[in-house]
Amino acid sequence: MINVLNEKIQKTGAPIVVGLDPMMKFVPEYIKEQAFKEHGETLEGAAEAIWQYNKGIVDAIYDLIPAVKPQVAMYEQFGIPGMMAFKKTVDYCREKGLVVIGDIKRGDIGSTSEAYAVGHLGKVQVGSKAFYGFDEDFVTVNPYLGSDGVKPFMKICGQEKKGIFVLVKTSNPSSGEFQDRLIDGKPLYELVGEQVAAWGSECMPEQGNYSYVGAVVGATYPEQGKLLRKVMPHTLILVPGYGAQGGKGADLVHFFNEDGLGAIINSSRGIIAAYQQEQYAHFGEKNYADASRAAVLAMREDIATALQAK
Repeated sequence: MINVLNEKIQKTGAPIVVGLDPMMKFVPEYIKEQAFKEHGETLEGAAEAIWQYNKGIVDAIYDLIPAVKPQVAMYEQFGIPGMMAFKKTVDYCREKGLVVIGDIKRGDIGSTSEAYAVGHLGKVQVGSKAFYGFDEDFVTVNPYLGSDGVKPFMKICGQEKKGIFVLVKTSNPSSGEFQDRLIDGKPLYELVGEQVAAWGSECMPEQGNYSYVGAVVGATYPEQGKLLRKVMPHTLILVPGYGAQGGKGADLVHFFNEDGLGAIINSSRGIIAAYQQEQYAHFGEKNYADASRAAVLAMREDIATALQAK
């Protein structure tokens, strides 16, 4: 799947992943009104609203991008109906030919991580039969528990030819409280990056230069990204923090390798809620999906311009 993702990045000319992180305040009123008319102001109504919202965005942008990244918490908050909307979103995106990165940030003791990995990437055995659960192509993984929490995901990745993105240096303001702490003269994020590279060496595809073990490094820390690109030369870096969190194309060039690959840039509310921004307000909420398409095109141009000037 890592090679498929890289091929799609090259085909679209867009190293972009759109975060499908629906919040009710992003959903246009007319979509909510219709969902509540059918299901009432219930969890089912909220789930229907975010599903219809997602579908409209995907229909408008699927031909421009290689991948989407639904954040599971935005669906979990609506209970079982929300998780059903998550699954519908995953399945629909895959039908549209998109690579799906489940933003689940899981990581636990071995048996628990194995269950997470099976549920999101692999197949669960039920008697004599096996079934896929959520069936994403990649998921995000929290490495705080060390190899016990990561290797079960690697095992499933090897079996299913899927992948993971391990949190290394995250984009949030307080990430440095732990991640920047020095250990034997090196910041913790660098040590985690070295371990990601080591895990990746155990999880290479038969062809290609990038492993099934990717990394998450925030766009808001470009200097750290430059260092980590050298530490992890065969790692695809998922880069959150573009747009709404302050990252821009010029900050991203060092996340890429000389082959023009090696990074995929995430934007969530900057795209899915573009119609609420001043520069796209003229679309109006009825055309929210068209605003999202325009935001994707602008992001693609911003990144391409920055890479050409590299």
